[in-house]
Amino acid sequence: MSVVKSSLSEEDLKLVGEALQGALVDLVDLSLVAKQVHWNIVGPRFRSVHLQLDEVVTTARQHSDTVAERASAIGVTPDGRAATVAGTSAIGPVPNGWIKDTDAVRTLVDALGAVVARMRERVAATDRPDPVTQDVLIQVAADLEKHSWMFQAESV
Repeated sequence: MSVVKSSLSEEDLKLVGEALQGALVDLVDLSLVAKQVHWNIVGPRFRSVHLQLDEVVTTARQHSDTVAERASAIGVTPDGRAATVAGTSAIGPVPNGWIKDTDAVRTLVDALGAVVARMRERVAATDRPDPVTQDVLIQVAADLEKHSWMFQAESV
């Protein structure tokens, strides 16, 4: 049952809904991964990377809310439950225990790279069916690419 009626066709709604759901899952997982690394980082660059990780968490959380609300606005129920996130995220596992600062940076470079790649696919997929959603996803991709650039610069 859909409480909210969409102006999109059923076919377009399915495609756009899948793009938004995938983006939501990746953003929720990115925020969790960054926070996990944030709590467990050790090493000489602890403070700067620790603070940088919180910036990623803030960005991911803000965008996850925007993405979920966009899905709701077009009549798609967002699913950010733990089991859904764990089963469908593009981000690989984070090691347990303390994480050396260089490994923490590499973990975020990999996580951001995976999410940005999928986000760009979603941007392309939503071009025709829903430019409004595409616009949301473009902003997400832009902000995540900025974080990716900054973590890549840390890893040199």
